[in-house]
Amino acid sequence: MTTFVENNLPALSVAATLILSYLAGSIPSGFLIGKSKGIDIREHGSGNIGATNVTRIVGKWWGKLCFLCDFLKSAVPVALVAFLCRKEIFADPWGLLPSLAAFSAVAGHIFPVWLKFKGGKGISTAAGAVLALNPPALLAAGIVWAALFFAFRYVSLASIFAAAGLPFFAWGAAKLGLWNCTNVELGLFILLGVLAIVKHISNIKRLLNGTESRFVKKKEETAGEEK
Repeated sequence: MTTFVENNLPALSVAATLILSYLAGSIPSGFLIGKSKGIDIREHGSGNIGATNVTRIVGKWWGKLCFLCDFLKSAVPVALVAFLCRKEIFADPWGLLPSLAAFSAVAGHIFPVWLKFKGGKGISTAAGAVLALNPPALLAAGIVWAALFFAFRYVSLASIFAAAGLPFFAWGAAKLGLWNCTNVELGLFILLGVLAIVKHISNIKRLLNGTESRFVKKKEETAGEEK
């Protein structure tokens, strides 16, 4: 005789994945770091709660901590959901739950319940999710990001191209036999790329008209002021 839970395990698994991953992604790392320093990071710099603005306003090491927290708050839920699916604790007959966890965590960062649904752009959080799903795709995206960033010093430019390239990197890794990529995961990577472009519309406009801020070290800023 089956129980209610056994009969409804797929629906319960989906609900648990969506809710818990969203709440994990909603943890406002940058906002909390700013508060620990007595400031509201949303009122400084770009107003963003991501690692780039934290680095500019609070400091390099705090920015790295913010990136790590934003990265882990998606990597951990996605890896955990994938583990629970493998152990058949979560029912996943469609092979959907890890990708749902990834999307929910990124959505949580962009629309955090704790900050009236006004969050960051989701690049660090998306990176954590991709690591848990497809490490070769993240490695390729990381190489693209680093190449563009160090060549032009625009975080936005590097982030847009790295995220937009995710479906191509995942597809390429599958073709080379490096890592399997399901149609669901490929759809997720396309969606993450589109989200990155949409969230960076204002940056794209500034890049096109030449007013986008470059990311420079404080020493370089000081040297520029002294000239």
